[in-house]
Amino acid sequence: MGGEKLMDQAYLFNIGENFESYNFLGAHKSRENDQDGYNFRVWAPNAQQVTVFGSFNGWNKFEYFMHKDWATGIFSLFIPNLAPWTRYKYCVQQQNGNWVDKSDPFGFHFEERPGTATILSGEDDYQWNDADFCKNRKDALAAQPLNIYELNIGSWMKHWDGNFYSYRDLAQRLPEYVQEMGYNAVEFMPVTEYPLDASWGYQVTGYFAATSRYGTPNDLKYLVDCLHQKGIKVIFDWVPAHFPKNEVGLARFDGTPQFEYADALKGEQPSWGTYIFDFAKREVHSFLISSANFWIKEFHGDGIRVDAVSAMLYLDFDKPNGSVRNIYGGNENLEAIEFLRRVNSILRDRYPYCLLIAEESTAYPGITKSAQEGGLGFTHKWNMGWMHDTLDYYSLDYLYRVYHYHMLTFSLTYAFSENFVLPFSHDEVVHGKKSILGRQQGDLWRQMASVRSLYAWQIGHPGAKLNFMGYELGQFAEWNFNEQLDWHLLQYEHHAKLHNYIRCLNHIYLNEPALWTKEHDWSGFKWLQVNDAKNSVYAYARFANKKEDTLVFIFNNTPAVLEHYKLELPYYGQYDVILNSDDSEWFGSQNLDDFKSLQTSTLTEDIAAKDYAQTKKEFDKKLAKFSKEHAKMQKSLATLKEEYLELLHEQANYGRLLPMSLDEVKNLHYPELKYYNLPDLAMSELQELTAPYASTELTLPPLSVLILKYKGEAKTD
Repeated sequence: MGGEKLMDQAYLFNIGENFESYNFLGAHKSRENDQDGYNFRVWAPNAQQVTVFGSFNGWNKFEYFMHKDWATGIFSLFIPNLAPWTRYKYCVQQQNGNWVDKSDPFGFHFEERPGTATILSGEDDYQWNDADFCKNRKDALAAQPLNIYELNIGSWMKHWDGNFYSYRDLAQRLPEYVQEMGYNAVEFMPVTEYPLDASWGYQVTGYFAATSRYGTPNDLKYLVDCLHQKGIKVIFDWVPAHFPKNEVGLARFDGTPQFEYADALKGEQPSWGTYIFDFAKREVHSFLISSANFWIKEFHGDGIRVDAVSAMLYLDFDKPNGSVRNIYGGNENLEAIEFLRRVNSILRDRYPYCLLIAEESTAYPGITKSAQEGGLGFTHKWNMGWMHDTLDYYSLDYLYRVYHYHMLTFSLTYAFSENFVLPFSHDEVVHGKKSILGRQQGDLWRQMASVRSLYAWQIGHPGAKLNFMGYELGQFAEWNFNEQLDWHLLQYEHHAKLHNYIRCLNHIYLNEPALWTKEHDWSGFKWLQVNDAKNSVYAYARFANKKEDTLVFIFNNTPAVLEHYKLELPYYGQYDVILNSDDSEWFGSQNLDDFKSLQTSTLTEDIAAKDYAQTKKEFDKKLAKFSKEHAKMQKSLATLKEEYLELLHEQANYGRLLPMSLDEVKNLHYPELKYYNLPDLAMSELQELTAPYASTELTLPPLSVLILKYKGEAKTD
């Protein structure tokens, strides 16, 4: 790389415009003076000196001194005759004179913990086999199903001796499992390098490195490749909000707040014990945008889920209210907001298919509006309000659900304000919250029935879906990152049937256009029963572009059978039962095992139209007669009003020296004269009489959901 091009790369990095800075900074294969080796470059503007040391020189810290470009703050050095997989570190002499060992911020591979050295890895040597998948990716905002399986690689499945599955081990099992279970996307909890297992990956030290716990960068690419070949999207969890204080990482890299804010109030996240990126620095923009771009471009990612967006938006997040203010006196982090708009706009422009998902829990407006519209530019936002209300409702004893009926309906008041993902994530099955199944009340049968209803509620509600691994097994225990999922539960009938139920439900979601074609406005959703708190019954319809794709969801959230339940369906005709959660196939009570279809009134649409026309004709005849009598009365009333006004005029002037005119009297009595009138008949046309012909009566099993699909007009003899 020529000197002029290098300066261009450095300049772009300094001004926040180098979005592939990982190709410039860090360690890269090079050839200089007829020798093969590696070029090392690191940004450390306030460091006095920086050296490179490692396994290649016996870890001698003071042999290879780097050269500093004072204009850019970048140190560089070419070292010949280095082989891939060589370990190295930087030793940085900070402003106070101390020498501190540092990992490479742009390293592609690291030692396994507790080691912290960066490793030289081969570059551009993986041969991808996912071309067909990649060329068929749709725009992230196109109408399409999105059913996400959230996964922690280290605890999904382990070897018999407790060791992790490698990326390649996982590639042999995960893609087929996910495809068979009816998911079309996997979201990996952070795979960026991190030192502490207990952080689950959310305290990152290597923003360009696949964690070495499970293998090499190419091994992770192989896993992504295998998922793509099964038609599964890959979403990477990404953490730009904060980073840990580990001395070997980004913290005080050159001895000063280099990547983080200098102001401790603004620059630290006290609950997490981490530093917050200084989003005002353009180099930080280059660093982080390059990281996001890296996972999409180099690892063929289909999206990123941005962690802790609320912590980025608000300066006083998890701090005393008002303790930190922006230049206008508000608590919004204006620099972070600008950064989020930039990174989202850049990724959307480069990769229209890229899912940009915000984990954001506040009511900050416009999360999924474009930056041009004043929004942040995400394609999706986690619906945390829906999640809390839904889990809280389903955790209630059945007796008390009557009094909290509208906890489930409230979300529809804002369901279309953003492009939402409905998340039951890892955060909901840790820290004493219990597993999803463990939250349900009653004995095992009731718990299983309630959880089947819960997952159907998620599938039917507008919004993309996300569930954390293990929920499909019916785990009793919370998630433990040290152990694999409780796969042994599948040997028990109750759990095996729940597993099959989840698979069935997922495939219904993928295959039914009504569940994702129109999920961003009211044209795709209609309440059919939203006021039956007494019975805890809910019903709604979901619509697609074709009438025959219409689905109806009917929920009975009490453990009682409801017989002769009357309901108005969206159309008259026949509906097939495509899922009955109370079926014996799912460990139900078998109340309606033979219930395969239902039919509304046998009146056809033609008969209904004729009936309506006849009714309207009779009404119009009566209306015409009334209108004629009404006109006569209006005329008589006008005459009476004139006589009344003359009497008022005579009364007002009796005995007065200065008589009042007729107009003055009229103005004086204007209110009573104005309203001394006959009301007009506003109703000129009958409401269309279609709903009564779509009525039905059915039995609702206990703690159940019925999913019906419209099959067309009812058959008549």
